[in-house]
Amino acid sequence: MFCDEVLEAVEPIAAGELTPSRRLTDHLASCRGCAGALDSARRLDALLRGRAAPAAPANFSSRVMSGLRRARWRTEQMLDWGFNLALVAAGVLVVSGLWVVMRRSGLATVSTDAIELLGPGMILFARRVTPSLPLYGGAIGLVGTALAVWWWAERDTTTG
Repeated sequence: MFCDEVLEAVEPIAAGELTPSRRLTDHLASCRGCAGALDSARRLDALLRGRAAPAAPANFSSRVMSGLRRARWRTEQMLDWGFNLALVAAGVLVVSGLWVVMRRSGLATVSTDAIELLGPGMILFARRVTPSLPLYGGAIGLVGTALAVWWWAERDTTTG
């Protein structure tokens, strides 16, 4: 029985009797839900076509939007710099406070003994790290150059 239904559906298509538009028309005639959805979509389309689209403001352009984004980015960068500066200042205050406490409490003598103990280790560490410094310096220079080129390419040429 199932094969008969499939054959009935496929034979008109194979014979060329049932075109896609004819199949759509037949489906819409038999399916009230799809017919209603299509009617609703057509009414909405007619409603939207009857409305006038608002014109873009005269001062709107991609250049203006780019300038606004760039200005917002610069503001955020300044905020980041200020925050980082505040963190560094807080760190300096904490270290200074610890140094004062150590000097006043007599722990400074203990700390100089600790430095004498760690001194040879620090010297060994410096000897191991020193050969890698030119590589790190080159990498920092490359990143700095890339950032400078990016900044130059993105700079605002409309002002000044």
